[in-house]
Amino acid sequence: MKVLRKIIQIDEERCDGCGQCITGCAEGALKLIDGKARVISDKYCDGLGACIGECPSGALHIVEREAEEFDEAAVETLLEQSRTPGCPSTKLQMFSGPSACDKANLPTSLDPGDVSALSHWPVQIRLVPSNAPFLNGADLLVVADCVPVAYPSIHRDFLKGRAVMMGCPKFDDAQGYVDKFAQICKNAGLKSITVLIMEVPCCSALPMIVRKGLQASGKSIPLTEIVISTQGKILETRKGQ
Repeated sequence: MKVLRKIIQIDEERCDGCGQCITGCAEGALKLIDGKARVISDKYCDGLGACIGECPSGALHIVEREAEEFDEAAVETLLEQSRTPGCPSTKLQMFSGPSACDKANLPTSLDPGDVSALSHWPVQIRLVPSNAPFLNGADLLVVADCVPVAYPSIHRDFLKGRAVMMGCPKFDDAQGYVDKFAQICKNAGLKSITVLIMEVPCCSALPMIVRKGLQASGKSIPLTEIVISTQGKILETRKGQ
């Protein structure tokens, strides 16, 4: 049933697809579609406008028009579905390395040392449980999502012998990440943490997230931050606790 009420309207010409409004919508009513933020259904939008302050381009406004009534029960169902770990990508897996058959079938143009160094699955920060067995006593590599695209030798230079967790500090749940790293640092007995980020400003939040989690854990773990250029060069290495 449609009623006259307040609801979010998005100016597509102003929207640059940054996605910041999505994290500001507690109801999950917004989604990036074809590079633009959109209200996926009127019934999920409460019209209060909490997302407006997250938009740097001023593309979001509250208007009054005929729309489906806000459905709180539907919102709860939507949020519960997003939290349910039903996707096969969340299944924990641990790898022992390439088999003899894998090695034998490498192309002659590929250096045998360039096989995947990944030792477990999943790798996304939001999907890795804080009690994952591959984190126990690990050297942890925390990687910004864009790094593997820019840095071609990440497996050889950084991933070998480390557990890895990947995420984007711009689009993901920063406080949720702080809480998760706090639990991991407190309970996993990590030997070290290495954070790989890009030189772009939004990436600088990732080391801060890890440091906050480390501080909240009360543990002292060697921490190294490495900055990668957009051309795939190591620009800076910083060490600390």
